[in-house]
Amino acid sequence: DRFEQTWKPEWTERGRAMAMTRHALLTMASIVETEARVPEERPIISAVYHNRLRKGMLLQADPTVQYALGRHVERVLFKDLEVKSPYNTYRNPGLPPGPIASPGVPSMDAAANPANVPWLYFVAHPDGHHEFRRTFEEHTRAVQEMRRAAREANRAARPNGGR
Repeated sequence: DRFEQTWKPEWTERGRAMAMTRHALLTMASIVETEARVPEERPIISAVYHNRLRKGMLLQADPTVQYALGRHVERVLFKDLEVKSPYNTYRNPGLPPGPIASPGVPSMDAAANPANVPWLYFVAHPDGHHEFRRTFEEHTRAVQEMRRAAREANRAARPNGGR
């Protein structure tokens, strides 16, 4: 009952305009819910996944792998990407068969109203914000820069600067 009270009719209309059912929007919103740590990024994260779907790319959403594993992992490793599950969006095209979490209204709104941005990739920083990129090459550089910054921060945090 609560779900039906919360669901906005305009989400249904937006879904139809994007050729998505209510179930698909709910599934997309659940991925956005589990990925976003900075509220303002929800529509951008949603746009990345919508852009990937439109291009026929794999979603490659880490939260779906965590769901497939059946446990939260601090960092999804390459070995985790091999888990055999319809929820593993690194192996299976399109959205997973159903929601991976219970999304809130902001994530539902973001799923129905993705930002108008060209991004296809993003990488999360330890503080939860994301870097968004258009090409795989740009994404690869952003990942390398983030890892370098993390190593430097870890080194600086150790006694004597890690020496």
